[in-house]
Amino acid sequence: MDLLVPSTSCTSLYRKPPLHRQITSPKFNIHNLSALKFRRTMVSSELQTPVGVNGKSGNYSPTIPTHKVKVHDRQRGVVHEFVVPEDQYILHTAESQDITLPFACRHGCCTSCAVRIKSGQIKQPEALGISAELKSKGYALLCVGYPCSDVEVETQDEDEVYWLQFGRYFARGPIERDDYALELALGDE
Repeated sequence: MDLLVPSTSCTSLYRKPPLHRQITSPKFNIHNLSALKFRRTMVSSELQTPVGVNGKSGNYSPTIPTHKVKVHDRQRGVVHEFVVPEDQYILHTAESQDITLPFACRHGCCTSCAVRIKSGQIKQPEALGISAELKSKGYALLCVGYPCSDVEVETQDEDEVYWLQFGRYFARGPIERDDYALELALGDE
């Protein structure tokens, strides 16, 4: 039976990974299941995303690189250190290890789980809640961020990041009331 395993490594600009790696297994059945060297543990969030592949020794699968993540939670005054596989979201992996970090939407659309990267790299292609400009200044979203190296981050105040993201649009002064547009809108009801 052939198994397809998604390629999940953070890649350089010079090498494109294949979408899937082919793994062949001779006559896989339920009787040789116990012969496997690792077991899959499923911890799911509301998105039903599997988190973690643990071996008998508690380590992650040797085929997927892991990175140490250190989160300075400014709001709670706590520092969390944990290991995250390169193919898992940082927030989901933290939750699977009973670590509580700030979040709201879990889809990369808000700024609740925003952090400032102190060292390391985070890949975050689905992070719509922060602009490319903020990403270039070292901001990331943990709910949709994958570690590409050992990472040290610091949580941020959600309102502060929201202001950095959208403040320029609201800082232009008071908006003039358009009574004609309001009258048209009310007339449609």
